[in-house]
Amino acid sequence: MVTIKKKVIGNKEYYYLEHTIRQDNKIIKKEKYLGKKLPKNIEELKKGFFLKIYEERWYPLLNKIEKNYSKDLRLMPKVAKEKNIQIFSIKFTYDTQRIEGSKLTLRETSELLEKDITPKEKSLIDIKEAEAHQKVFYEILRYQKNLSLQIILYLHKKLFENTKPEIKGKIRQHQVMISGSRFVPPFPAEIYPLLREFFKWYNKNRYKIHPVELAALVNLKFVTIHPFSDGNGRISRLIMNKILNKHGYPLFNIPYEKRTGYYNALERAQIKEQDNIFIQWFFRRYVKEYKRYL
Repeated sequence: MVTIKKKVIGNKEYYYLEHTIRQDNKIIKKEKYLGKKLPKNIEELKKGFFLKIYEERWYPLLNKIEKNYSKDLRLMPKVAKEKNIQIFSIKFTYDTQRIEGSKLTLRETSELLEKDITPKEKSLIDIKEAEAHQKVFYEILRYQKNLSLQIILYLHKKLFENTKPEIKGKIRQHQVMISGSRFVPPFPAEIYPLLREFFKWYNKNRYKIHPVELAALVNLKFVTIHPFSDGNGRISRLIMNKILNKHGYPLFNIPYEKRTGYYNALERAQIKEQDNIFIQWFFRRYVKEYKRYL
């Protein structure tokens, strides 16, 4: 958290921004001099100061991951790449569905998607949505164009057309709540204006923001708008991976066992309206996941 510090030297006051970070098991203090008076745009300066610190800390690591991952891919036969994607799609489908309430185990998900073995005594909805999710995952990776409302509605339709046809590809027209969260999603009348703002932001920043940060923000911003009755988290994680894949970065999965940290980071960012809270969490998890490339 960026704080404002006042130093008194003699009979004069001087203001600074201060932020501490933990790096290599050390606490490092960063400062930025503001002047003898607090500027009027202090919140903007705090945000810029924070982002600069995290750019310096995380961007070199993220770029190294991309470089070594790309080198790894160039040496990998096509059949091995396809197998890796298949393995990821199964684990990703299991975790993202499990986060949303599916009762399928990882083994059941694997046997269903890899060997077409239908698990016994399990929800038909869970089974069909797992199959649909993997298909949508492959489809979004092949999709070459930029994100749009049209493709989002299409993905949602494909995800739920065999299980929840009444909501497939439709923007909600009713208020919803998120179980266990203090965050209240926008009212129905706000959704279309927020979606227009989201895609305007995305089109303006898709080549300006670091790809991993862009993926994190797309996840956060989309799930915060919460445009659908169901499936918001799944769609947000799918388009997150579309962005990572498009820019040559490894795909990212949020394990079911790590869902609490994910939910907490989302909720804190939403309640405080501070994107950097989720970005911090995302960077840490991403770098930890791919430390083998560092």
